[in-house]
Amino acid sequence: MTDRLAALSAAGVAVWLDDLSRDRLTSGGLDRLRRERHVVGVTSNPTIFAKALSDAASYADQTHDLARRGVSVEEAARMLTTYDVRWACDVMRPAYDASHGVDGRVSIEVDPRLAHETDQTVAEAKALWWLVDRPNLYIKIPATEAGLPAIVQTLSQGISVNVTLIFSLERYRAVMEAFLAGMELARTNGHDLSMIGSVASFFVSRVDSEVDQRLDKIGTAEARQLLGKAAIANAQLAYERYGHVFSSPRWQALADAGAHPQRPLWASTSTKNPDYRDVIYVEELIAPGTVNTMPEPVAHAYADHGETRGDTITGQYDQARQVFERLRQVGVDFDDVIEVLEREGVQKFEASYAELLDSVRTQLEERR
Repeated sequence: MTDRLAALSAAGVAVWLDDLSRDRLTSGGLDRLRRERHVVGVTSNPTIFAKALSDAASYADQTHDLARRGVSVEEAARMLTTYDVRWACDVMRPAYDASHGVDGRVSIEVDPRLAHETDQTVAEAKALWWLVDRPNLYIKIPATEAGLPAIVQTLSQGISVNVTLIFSLERYRAVMEAFLAGMELARTNGHDLSMIGSVASFFVSRVDSEVDQRLDKIGTAEARQLLGKAAIANAQLAYERYGHVFSSPRWQALADAGAHPQRPLWASTSTKNPDYRDVIYVEELIAPGTVNTMPEPVAHAYADHGETRGDTITGQYDQARQVFERLRQVGVDFDDVIEVLEREGVQKFEASYAELLDSVRTQLEERR
């Protein structure tokens, strides 16, 4: 049998899992994915934890003790989620060691209600770093305008960062600038740059969902020809910019000091439209030095029928630019698309965080 995920990994794509739960840890499921499905990293977010903590039985013993101690709902949520992330870091430690700190990473996100508060985001990032206390942790910080200086400050203190909710090329360039500035400050502050990691989570399928909705509303033949094209083109052009930044003299100075590049991570890679191939956002975004974080069904689908055709990004830049020119011609305002996606992205995570707190509150009340 062809090991398709091994072929994907050999093509330079790090396979990460976009999910985490207590059940996945206690059952050994995460460790099996690491050993059998080439999974070398894990991402989490408020939506993932809201779903995980809805399974009250998995967290019963811990919530019982937290209730007896009388801790607040928010503190209980922080204790429960950091416990899972710490455990996942230990499960992924072999991948971290084997890759010399590049992979084997597990991400936990700062409270999304702080997305527009720089100082509070930095304080939360530091608190999560202390609580989990594992070298293979990533702190997820959203790429909002307030998040950019928080990324600089967090990296400058030697804390590894996963920058999330990136939709536009302009914001991605700002994220890479924040990474370089943060790493330069970390070097000045005496930190070992080889120990600091970072990825930039560029969201994919949500772009198609928003653009396709607008194309359907336009309804012309020219518009329909562009369905399902925007997200991949956007990510391809992001990788072009990644190549420019991480071949610059400024980056080379950091690399000479031991720094690893901030890899582009393709997030939101499950297809929302059933008419599209279920692994399209994996097959069409293969290039060296990238990460693809997948829900487990996508990883299994790729293992079953994914096609690794070598680098499917480099060399596609002109065609990608043509996609955006055609979108402009049919009347899609892509700047507005990006604005909507960033605003909705923060709102969705805030809603999921509120759901997570409600679940924890209910469990605490039942055990007091």
